[in-house]
Parts: sequence; structure tokens; C-alpha cells
Amino acid sequence: MKKLLQILLGTILLTGSVFSQPMLIDKVVGIVGEYTILQSDIENQYLQYKAQGVNVPDLKCMIYRDFLEQKLMMNQAKIDSLEVSESNVEMSLDQRLDYFINQIGSVEELEAYFNKTVLEIKEDLRTVVRDQMITQKMQGVITGDIKTTPSEVRKFYNSLPTDSIPYIDAMVEIQHIMIYPALGDAAIFEVKERLLDLRKRILEGESFETLAILYSEGPSAPEGGDIGFLGKGELDAAYAKEAFSLKKGGVSKIVESDFGFHLIQLVERRDDKVRTRHILMKPRINIDARQKAISRLDSLAQLIRSDSISFEIAARYYSEDKSTAINKGLMVNPRTNSSQFELKQLDTKDYEIARDLELGEVSKPYESLDENHKTVYKIIKLKSRTDPHRANLKQDYLLLQNMALEEKKQLIIEEWILEKKNETYFKIDPLYQDCIPLKGIWID
Repeated sequence: MKKLLQILLGTILLTGSVFSQPMLIDKVVGIVGEYTILQSDIENQYLQYKAQGVNVPDLKCMIYRDFLEQKLMMNQAKIDSLEVSESNVEMSLDQRLDYFINQIGSVEELEAYFNKTVLEIKEDLRTVVRDQMITQKMQGVITGDIKTTPSEVRKFYNSLPTDSIPYIDAMVEIQHIMIYPALGDAAIFEVKERLLDLRKRILEGESFETLAILYSEGPSAPEGGDIGFLGKGELDAAYAKEAFSLKKGGVSKIVESDFGFHLIQLVERRDDKVRTRHILMKPRINIDARQKAISRLDSLAQLIRSDSISFEIAARYYSEDKSTAINKGLMVNPRTNSSQFELKQLDTKDYEIARDLELGEVSKPYESLDENHKTVYKIIKLKSRTDPHRANLKQDYLLLQNMALEEKKQLIIEEWILEKKNETYFKIDPLYQDCIPLKGIWID
């Protein structure tokens, strides 16, 4: 995985450091409106696909077609004054860099490999990311109102050759009851004292960034607590209220959020988004609080097993996860917004417990982390399990509906391309004139 990420990022950055062969002299191989396609665009995308194991006929021709479509959409977006905000570009860049850093290992490893700072790498990626975002926005304009009916989904499914019907791994549905251990006053007081001491040191001149690296308990600690540009709706409400009230460089008072307790520094504000650093600390949970949470869950589990109360009623009245309590404790897969999970999609601890449960069985209490990385104790029940199978309309309707929708969108986009290319100047290099993927749309 690490080597693959190095190859992918290296080709995007055009460093030439990943591949030893000399770079070919570049040339323009396509024009669409005001935009050009370079041979290096094709070659670098080709290397990325090869690194991922993609090996299909006419791969370079397919890549060339994709670039023609992208440039056509970007050209139309310019005509329509369709833009993306720099704050959104910045946020997307931060997210991508976070992914690369997590996969490669650390900021230092990333910078050492490419002999560039993170800021330099970000600037190299900026144009690529902005172009992709504009293209996606244009696609949204073209296909935004497209929907599928049940009859269209059935027709799509019936048209699929057997070997094209997706193979679905075993899926599970899980209900849970979550209880947070009580935080003692002493633990909260200790955290606030530590944060007040750090705030004093910052105001006296020490680096917020350095102290975040040393003391923050959040995932952004290696980046000096920097979480990039985010809007109010993307931040915890209490965090957002304080962050948007700060002046540039200002340091907040102690803020309590769903994640813990913070010190916040405003780095920059752009439109309706702020870039902040923070130092996050979480109160320590004492043994007594842990044991009380476990005992409470153990008692509930015994009542459920003896049929004195149903899991669904217990979840509604006792679970402290309000988002699932009203839904009988049924967990929702954030990737699909459905209640079904592949076992590998579960968090590590949930996976370890769920894989050994029988259908309808209730687990013993165990410690886990919630979506905000706070310690929580829970019991789970295996509500359903499906065996591996070919997708079908009864069990996998949402998956097939999405597939049918994507096919319908692609047909709409092809119709749009046929219309717009007749209104737009474009030139295809002779090298690609015989490409089969271009026939019927770009070449008559």
C-alpha cells in the first residue's frame, strides 16, 4: 500500500523520481475549447492505472477520452461561470494530504520521499484538485435531477449478464446499546488545569503548533493541531461558535465539545470557513466509572436474554447513542447509509465481537470508541446475517438502484457531450484518431 501511494502521488506531482526512465518531450495532443491535453497527462494517468493493476484494452485511448470529457466540462463550466471556492479546494487538498500521510506513515516520510515540504506538495496538487472539483460540479449540473424508478431498476437488473452481477460478501445488521462512563469532577478539573497552563505558555510566546504536537490527544496532533478549512456545519457547534469569534492568531478560552476539551487558534478565515489549530484533551476515566458502565450493561444483557425486556425497548430507553436509540439501536453504515455492513467495514472491536455471535445473540459488555473517538461501553446483538451471494433485487435493492442510476447518468452525460461538442472547437491528435473508445461520440 505504501509503495502504491508513493507511485500514485509521484505521478500526480510529475516529479519523475518514482520512475527511472527519462521523461519524453511533452506535446499538445488535444484541444477542447480553451483547454489543452498534454501527452504527459496521458502518460501519468496511464502509470497510475498500471500501478493499481488496471490492465484493459485501449487503456490510453480510454484515458484520452476521459480527458476530452473533462476539458469539455471545464470549458462549459467557464462559459456558465461555474466555479468552486478556494476554501473548498483547500479543504479537499487537506483531506487528500491527510490520506496520503496516513498511508505513507508520517509528514516527515512524505516530505523526505519527495524532497518537498507539505505546502509545496499541496501547491503541486492544487490545479489537479481544482479541475477535478469543477468537473464534478459540472457533472452534478448535468445529472442533478436524474432519478430511477423501481421498474427501471428491475429492467437494469434483468439486462445484466450473470457474470456482471456483483458478488456480495456476507453482510450483517447489528443493534447496539451504548453507555458512556461518568466523568468525575477531579478528572475534568485536571484537564482544564493542564489546558490553562498551556494557554498561559502560548500567550507568553510559545508555539501553539509545537505544543499541539506534544500534548494534543486529537488525530491532527502530528500536523500541529491543524484541521484545515471547515464551515460551521462541519464542526462541533461549541467549537464552531468559539472559532468563528476569534481574530487571526487569537487563542480561545477552554471549549468543551463532544470530542473533549479544546484550546483553539484561528489560523485564517475565508468566506464562510475557518482554518484552525486545536489542542484536544480528554478527561481520564477512573476504574469505578468503567465498572459501573459495564455492570449496567451486563444487567441489561441478562434481562434481554431472559426475555424480561426486548433489545429494542432497552435501546430506546437506556442507550446513550441518541442517533440509534430511536431506531431500536440499529447501527447505520456511514459508507452506504444502510443498516448492512460487510464485517470488514466494522470498527476493529465491533468486528472482533460480531464475527463470533450467533444470530439473535447478545454480546458481553465491551469497551469501544464512538465516532468522536470517545471511550464508550456497549453490548451488541446480531440482528441478521446474509451469506455471500450474487446481488438480487430482494436483498440488495439499494446497491442495484445506485448502479442503475449511475448507468442512467452516464447515458445523459454522453447525450450532453454529443450536443456540446458540436458547439465547441476541439482537435484530436492523429495519434488518437483510430481510438475505438472515441468512435460514435468524438469521432464519427
